[in-house]
Amino acid sequence: MIIDAHIHCSGDEKVDDVLQALDGAAVDKAIVLAPFLTGNYMLGDGASLRGANQYLARLIANHTDRLIGFAVVNPSLGNASEDLRHAHDLGLSGLKMVPAGWYPYDDCAHRIYEAASVLKIPILFHSGIFIDGKSGRFCRPAFYEVIRDYPNLQVTLAHLGWPWADEANAVGLIDLINGVPPDKSQFRFDISFGAPPVYRLEVLRKAIAVLTPELLQFGSDVFLPCSGELIKSRINDVSELLERLDIDKRSRERIMGGTAAAWLGIS
Repeated sequence: MIIDAHIHCSGDEKVDDVLQALDGAAVDKAIVLAPFLTGNYMLGDGASLRGANQYLARLIANHTDRLIGFAVVNPSLGNASEDLRHAHDLGLSGLKMVPAGWYPYDDCAHRIYEAASVLKIPILFHSGIFIDGKSGRFCRPAFYEVIRDYPNLQVTLAHLGWPWADEANAVGLIDLINGVPPDKSQFRFDISFGAPPVYRLEVLRKAIAVLTPELLQFGSDVFLPCSGELIKSRINDVSELLERLDIDKRSRERIMGGTAAAWLGIS
């Protein structure tokens, strides 16, 4: 099974086109994120995020066997916890959070963690530098250690936290050191675009050695609408790196789908 655990909606896609793109890339299931970077959807506007979550719920409504909807909320805005509960009621089963103007350990973020913990909602966080030039100072991997205050939460840090990939490895290693089975670990890490090509092989080598494939998962980080060829090219990029690292078949399957399946509680 291939699960693409990091796909952005733009607000312009049609569900048939999304499914066709997944078919073209031979992707079985995908996490799709409510739009927040395109059109009139903005992180700083609570009303636009509510609209984005409603849009995503409509988009995936008849295809939740294959499309897994992740809401977006901004904890620094009023009513964010209520917005998360409403998005969950709409059928969105996960949450994407982007620290921008707030730190993961801020009080406002704790309120979201409390709600997500009660609802048993997994969270995908941006971590590391932003490629669009926004400040990444809010997104260092160590800042997410606060998640351990909420034992029921399981989260993924995107992009291996680059350029703080060693720090990300350290955060993820703690559960393994303490004998927590990988599927029960609070932290996973997606290997979507983060490190530039010159760094990627070594970053992935270290992550596999430290975190094991059990805590790593594939995400294309593409923006819809897009072609299946684009998603497939991201899969091929990862496959080439795994080939160069001489990673065995079982470990590849874990990275390309097994880790995300365990995180999401699906088979």
